[in-house]
Amino acid sequence: MKQKTIYTLIILSLILIPLLTMSEFRLSLLSKFLVFSIVAISVNLLWGYTGILSLGHGVYFALGGYAMAMYMKLQSQPLPDFMEWSGIEVLPWFWAPFKYFPSTLAMIIILPVALALLVGIPLFKSGTKGVYFTIISQAITLIMSILFVGSQGFTGGSNGITGFDGLFGLTLHDPILIKILYLLVVAILIGIYFLSKFMLNSHGGTIIQAIRDRETRLRFLGYKTDSFKIITLATSAAICGIAGALFVPIVGIISPSIMSILMSTEFVIWVAIGGRATLLGPIVGAILINYAKTSFSESMPEYWWYFYGFLFIAATIIVPKGIVGTLLEKKWFNNTFNKLKNE
Repeated sequence: MKQKTIYTLIILSLILIPLLTMSEFRLSLLSKFLVFSIVAISVNLLWGYTGILSLGHGVYFALGGYAMAMYMKLQSQPLPDFMEWSGIEVLPWFWAPFKYFPSTLAMIIILPVALALLVGIPLFKSGTKGVYFTIISQAITLIMSILFVGSQGFTGGSNGITGFDGLFGLTLHDPILIKILYLLVVAILIGIYFLSKFMLNSHGGTIIQAIRDRETRLRFLGYKTDSFKIITLATSAAICGIAGALFVPIVGIISPSIMSILMSTEFVIWVAIGGRATLLGPIVGAILINYAKTSFSESMPEYWWYFYGFLFIAATIIVPKGIVGTLLEKKWFNNTFNKLKNE
């Protein structure tokens, strides 16, 4: 019990030290990395534990982001400027729910989940799996990106939605709002981590891991594996949408580039390098890779993508189970981790 208290104090210190020591810019950057950690958890839930590789999670992330951006835009302008430029004089009906914060919070989850169900139900019910699902998820990402770019008057087109006055009466550059967003992101990340842990330790969690390892045998035992896959995809999409909503006030913009195939591929790379099918792996991978990306792009921008490619290849060859997955195979680390977990 005493050791648990010590570990809790260490975790609280790690949370509070950046809050007290970092500049607003660096704290905002850290908040963005933690948002990406939430995305990585959602991807890992589907890929690492269920065995379904999606290269379309950028869409779910963007839908949550657009929902929050629409709310923030309407708080500053009753009719967004890009609509006026396109000759639209009346706010479209589907923008109306985003005038209010409670309905916006609902849409942040409803929109990604609705798309996930629209994609997952017909695909999984028809038996689509493996690389076929991955290819279709890419195609959907491309379609949605083209749709958002082409709908200039409704979505801001390729420029996306920006020009927000602020949130909750505070400007986006207000130090108080930056600190509030940091604490909010930390709280949601911790909550989603423990929610994922609870789900994976439940009977349903055992089933989805069995789907990854032996789906045919599970079907033979009478389980409707397609239903479990649909639920997991919807849950993963909801988590991704929440991350997208947190991303917008931190960065100050959302655009169709966020839902690109490249962005979705980056999500997968974070999970692979951090450690697929581990709870901490996606968090470690997202923070380390984005920190390295920021550092290298600041000092050597022309070489960053070469380093990124090398890092992914090296990680695949040297640590195929990711950083955390490889560490868990080490006896000394595993014993320490299990001792910490059981105390």
